[in-house]
Amino acid sequence: MPACRRPILALSLTIEGLDAGYGAVKALRGVTLDVKAGETVALLGTNGNGKSTLMKCIMGLVRPKRGRMSLVVDGRSHDLTRLSAEEVVDLGVALVPEGRRLFPKLTVKENLTLGAFRRAARGAIKRNLAQAFDTFPVLKERENQLAGTMSGGQQQMLAIARALMSSPRLLLIDEPSVGLSPLLVSQTISKIGELKKGFGLTVLMAEQNFNQAIRIADRGYIIVHGEIAVAAGSVDELKANDIVKRLYLGGG
Repeated sequence: MPACRRPILALSLTIEGLDAGYGAVKALRGVTLDVKAGETVALLGTNGNGKSTLMKCIMGLVRPKRGRMSLVVDGRSHDLTRLSAEEVVDLGVALVPEGRRLFPKLTVKENLTLGAFRRAARGAIKRNLAQAFDTFPVLKERENQLAGTMSGGQQQMLAIARALMSSPRLLLIDEPSVGLSPLLVSQTISKIGELKKGFGLTVLMAEQNFNQAIRIADRGYIIVHGEIAVAAGSVDELKANDIVKRLYLGGG
């Protein structure tokens, strides 16, 4: 596990009253949440409740129809609703998308190198590549293998490592457990927790596997039908919530 390569600097994400959708379909309704420096925050909910749409809004891939999103970096506030995806990445935000979205006909090493297109990361390609291989040794073993021929678990490792190649400070991870066996889900979630500490990251993770997500989260939100139904200040508060008990813990 690499030593922390950068200190946790002043960074926070604040979202207030966010509405977003696709044409006439409204995917998010008045979403309000925040992520503070050094936190791992879980955004929990089943498929179709707006988790991925929120991630895309933060990244500048979907434009909200109403609301505010601000990222404070080293004391300076940036209005994410006005920035392109490239500009958001340049601020130190990286997304591990649902379904991994690798380049299947490129090699592992080529996929990783493409993750370093952010200007601030171009001079650190050699260092970041070494750290990626140190973090995920199987990627080093398979650096010349085509990404599309790898197993689902290996592809998920590659997707996470590719995001780290951009030297991010805020890591967005969308549904890391999708398509993985229970054992690989557990290993992947544990690895995300290790990376957060080892690389000094702030993490917002969208996930539907409640029990796995709360192992590494500091606190979390539950999103239902595009609205924040639960905003908990701690994992214990999250587990004690009646909605959580009903949806995830088998309560009455």
